[in-house]
Amino acid sequence: MNIRRVMIAALIIGVAVAFASCAGVQTKPTAANFKNPVIKLESFMVPQYDGYWYFSKKVKPTKGDAGDRGAPLPLSFLFSIQNPNPYPVLLKGFRFTVAFDGFDLVTFNNEDSYWIPAGKTDEVRATTMITTRSALLSLLVTGGFKLKAAKMSPWKALEKWWRGVPEYSVPVVVHEGAATFMADGVTKVLPFEAKFP
Repeated sequence: MNIRRVMIAALIIGVAVAFASCAGVQTKPTAANFKNPVIKLESFMVPQYDGYWYFSKKVKPTKGDAGDRGAPLPLSFLFSIQNPNPYPVLLKGFRFTVAFDGFDLVTFNNEDSYWIPAGKTDEVRATTMITTRSALLSLLVTGGFKLKAAKMSPWKALEKWWRGVPEYSVPVVVHEGAATFMADGVTKVLPFEAKFP
């Protein structure tokens, strides 16, 4: 009878050890089992708004030095990134270009590292700044022909954007996005785009 109890106890302990060791085994990342994380633009905001203005270097400032200066327009994007994998993934590299009315105005590039736990969703905030001066230069250098074809004045476009973007009446487009994910030797670059609202 004692031998039978010892055998049953040994069997129970053996099964418990087997289950515990199976529970501790993690899936190893491979190119075949890597599932693409899902990138979604959750919200967009202008965290500070100082109106629309531009001063040329010919204007004498009340304080400071004269120069071609324009109103800032900070843009803050909140992305959710869902990791459908049974292992954590590292977001290492996140870039995109911001456009208003089809005109590219600024490119955001971040090389910070973000670990996204297995089966979880994390958030990444991306904040960038445009000024009317930098936007004007971009329009004149890279968008000049496009402006002429659309019969748009750069000044009217800038005023429309600086007044409309904070009120969400001008769509903000994120495109040419690329997010680099890594997991134990597996690297994948995923494209993404979004529009708000």
